[in-house]
Amino acid sequence: MPFLDWYLRRSLATWLLLHSLVLMSLCFHSATTFPKGCYPSQEDGYKILRCSNAHLTEVPREIPNDTHRLYLDFNQITYLPSDAFRNLPVLMELDLSHNSLGRLDIAALRGLSDHLHSLDLSSNKLVSVSKEVFANLKARTNLSGNPWMCDCELQELIRLVELDPGSSSGILCASSVQDEHAGKPFSQVVKEVDLCNVYKKTTDVAMLVTMFGWFAMVISYLVYYVRQNQEDARRHLEYLKSLPSKQRNSEDPSTLSTVV
Repeated sequence: MPFLDWYLRRSLATWLLLHSLVLMSLCFHSATTFPKGCYPSQEDGYKILRCSNAHLTEVPREIPNDTHRLYLDFNQITYLPSDAFRNLPVLMELDLSHNSLGRLDIAALRGLSDHLHSLDLSSNKLVSVSKEVFANLKARTNLSGNPWMCDCELQELIRLVELDPGSSSGILCASSVQDEHAGKPFSQVVKEVDLCNVYKKTTDVAMLVTMFGWFAMVISYLVYYVRQNQEDARRHLEYLKSLPSKQRNSEDPSTLSTVV
């Protein structure tokens, strides 16, 4: 019996020690996996990470790579660098609304094309974004609530992306290549005018004006050069006429060669 009591006590102590180690490991794993201000959850088998209103100024790096839905809304993120979400191969939904995004690196969304089906970039500070940022991206995208510059680049971007239903009316022209379009919905502007044709015409006019300017400068220089030479020749002839006849006769051949 003493041996049995000793064995039971030792087994119980070992079990408690292992249990404590497991709990400590889980706590440590939790503390190091999730960024500060972010809270994980699960819904219908999908893993969710909410970092809403967490005072973030950049995309956190400690996001678990098995995250399906990521909420980074209501923060102060200003820039998306290259490969900001490349280590999230199963990400399906990305919410970046209500931030201060003004720039997106051309490779900011690289790696999200296969699984991402919802992207929210609304209520940021986007003025112009290259269409290459959204290359091969099939996600429904919300671009409303940004101070867009309505030009050919935006027109090509809108043609490329699949807009979230109902969000197109919120894409407004804070500025435009034509001042009369400022403040209007983008969808209304493109019904009135093809912004890419406007850009092409503006570029053509600028090129013509530049070419005409250079041509005018060349003609002006040639006219000045000819007149200057004529004036020099006239002065030289008048000088020769003012010389005594013998000296003038001796210099006539040289004068003729000079004039010729």
